[in-house]
Amino acid sequence: MPKKILAINGSYRRSGATALALAEVLEGAREAGALTETVELAQERIEFCTNCRACTQQPGEKRGACPIEDEMGALLDRVEAADALVLAAPVNCFNLTAITRRFMERLTVYAYWPWGAGGPKYRRAKPSKKAVLITSSAMPAPLGRLFTGAMRALKLIAKAVGAEPAGSMFIGLSSSRERPELTGAEKNKARTLGRRLAA
Repeated sequence: MPKKILAINGSYRRSGATALALAEVLEGAREAGALTETVELAQERIEFCTNCRACTQQPGEKRGACPIEDEMGALLDRVEAADALVLAAPVNCFNLTAITRRFMERLTVYAYWPWGAGGPKYRRAKPSKKAVLITSSAMPAPLGRLFTGAMRALKLIAKAVGAEPAGSMFIGLSSSRERPELTGAEKNKARTLGRRLAA
C-alpha cells in the first residue's frame, strides 16, 4: 500500500522558494510511489490559541479536546492519518511566518499540563512517523540556521505531532529575486528527501 504524505505549507507565496522546494520533495515522493496532499495554512480557518489549557488537562496519548470551533481539528485528523509529513514555512522576522506560529500554538492539544504541574509534557513519548523540514531565508543558509529560530520551531512542530525529522532543507538568499528558482543541487536534494519519506 502506498504511503500517504501530508505537506503543510506555511508560506504566503505560492511561487516562493519554500513552496518550490516543497513541490520538489512531493514530486520525489510521488516518483517513489507515495500519495501526496498539501495543506496551505493561509487558506485554513485556524483561530489563535487562547491559552485556556482545557485541552491539556486529561492524561493519555490522545490529543486533548480544544473548545475552539474552527478547521484545526479536521486538519489534525489528517496529520494523524498521514504516514509521513513535510513541514514547510519561510523565515519572517527571524522565525517562522505568523500563520505557521498560529498553527504551532494550537498544537498545545498534544501536551499534558494539568493545573498545578510545573510545565507541560509531550503526550507522545516516541515518534510514530517521519517528517521533512523546509525553510528559506534572505540570509545565507548557514547564517539562517544559526541566527533564526525557524528550524528549531519546525522541529518542535514535528515532535508535538509525533514525528521525527528525516531530513531538512534551509534555502538561503531566497529574496534576491522576485521570482526565485532552485538550483539543480537544491532540486536534487529535495527529491531525494521525498523519496526517503516514501521508502
